[in-house]
Amino acid sequence: IIILEDVIDTGRTLKKLVHLFSQTNAKEFKIASLFYKPDIYNGEYTIDYVGMEIPDTFIVGYGLDYNELGRNLRAVYQLNQTTMINLVLFGKPGAGKGTQADVLKEKYNLKHISTGDVFRYNIKNGTELGTLAKSYMDKGDLVPDEVTIDMLKQEVEKNPDAAGFIFDGFPRTTAQAEALDNFLDSKDMQINATIALEAEDDILVARLLERGKQSGRTDDQDESKIRNRFDEYNQKTAPLKDYYEKQDKFYSVNGIGDISEISERLSQVIDKL
Repeated sequence: IIILEDVIDTGRTLKKLVHLFSQTNAKEFKIASLFYKPDIYNGEYTIDYVGMEIPDTFIVGYGLDYNELGRNLRAVYQLNQTTMINLVLFGKPGAGKGTQADVLKEKYNLKHISTGDVFRYNIKNGTELGTLAKSYMDKGDLVPDEVTIDMLKQEVEKNPDAAGFIFDGFPRTTAQAEALDNFLDSKDMQINATIALEAEDDILVARLLERGKQSGRTDDQDESKIRNRFDEYNQKTAPLKDYYEKQDKFYSVNGIGDISEISERLSQVIDKL
């Protein structure tokens, strides 16, 4: 099986495709892409054939579009967008933050910064911050907020051409929200909106248990552990909601429905910013 992509960036779509086909009797996989962004690819699978390596910028033309525009251009262009949109995406486990972040980053030319992905990258590559974070984790201690903020600073600073950022998994406390605001303010930036994907606990439990069957993740196979994670989310998110509501930046979006339906609800919020 040859998986042919137009552009490979984080590799999340690729991962889903590989998992889909791995359930068949395929003997071998080969992966090819016209464009490849090595700076942000998670490296989980080898890319066998690459047309061109490019930086982490948004491109249009030759079949690639921005919000349904530019697809029929006969050459490929880097999108020049001056309006910056910075979002914080909230949601309980199973609410679909990762899926929706992928949609939003493509539609609005945003850089998705997942705290979990950033931690894994720094630890895997043995960076100074990754080594420092691992030293706390190995002792069973929480990684200090300043270490996490420094990691996020690096992600923002190495993407100067981004039209904005989606922060996923951070902030989790009011202190972290204040630290993020202070950092963004130093860059003449700000959080424009925090959006919570809302869904009933029973629906999310069913989603996660099904996901656990497919992924093998043990934390998605025990309902009591799942509900404990929900309780932790509620305790931490409540003060954050108050924090952002005082700034008129908190929005709640129904997270139940087809992916496209939820994406449209999110877009309605963002388009008004």
